[in-house]
Amino acid sequence: MIVLNGVTKSYLTGSQSLQVLKGVDLQVSAGELVAIMGSSGSGKSTLLNILGLLDAYDGGNYELDGRDMSGLSERRAAELRREMLGFVFQSFNLIPFKSAAENVALPLYYKKVARKEREHRSRQLLERVGLLEWAHHLPSQLSGGQKQRVAIARALAATPRVILADEPTGSLDSVTSSEVIDLLKELNSEGTTMVVVTHESDIAAECGRTIRLRDGLVESHGHV
Repeated sequence: MIVLNGVTKSYLTGSQSLQVLKGVDLQVSAGELVAIMGSSGSGKSTLLNILGLLDAYDGGNYELDGRDMSGLSERRAAELRREMLGFVFQSFNLIPFKSAAENVALPLYYKKVARKEREHRSRQLLERVGLLEWAHHLPSQLSGGQKQRVAIARALAATPRVILADEPTGSLDSVTSSEVIDLLKELNSEGTTMVVVTHESDIAAECGRTIRLRDGLVESHGHV
């Protein structure tokens, strides 16, 4: 599903070039649940942004579902994100003035799904994550765990092939973190490929495999 060979990425900081990824090789098979770990500055977030087609890479090769991702236009990258990918962020990234149901339905709006179908699908997904009775509440009226479950429902709205989660439990207490990772594992068991960036070893231990980054390279990959 995901294949990277020798992927590099640098950023300009003033007149200096900072190489963040120095030739990353990795593979994620369809249906896997993979954790990516590494210390701060190891390149985890940069790697996730590249996997999510949110950032271009400088060198090497990235294939998603057998398709070469090099040289994509912004429009084509956006199309592929809508078609293939779902995102879950540590900060939830919910729109504050829209209800839980409206937040979940947003990806379907961008796919030009009819309003009634959007509303139906949104209610289905909120029921799936145990929040149907909160459908009309704003994010400010929800707990952290509830916000993350809304974010997961939103990520599922367009039935993505891959979900990319960036520290999905980073803002949550241990009990709520466990509930969120259980939900992600349940979705993975139904066939959704998942890549989870985390600094928490107990979260990584719940994943099938862990890829460790160090100084912009894959240091190891295997079970925790």
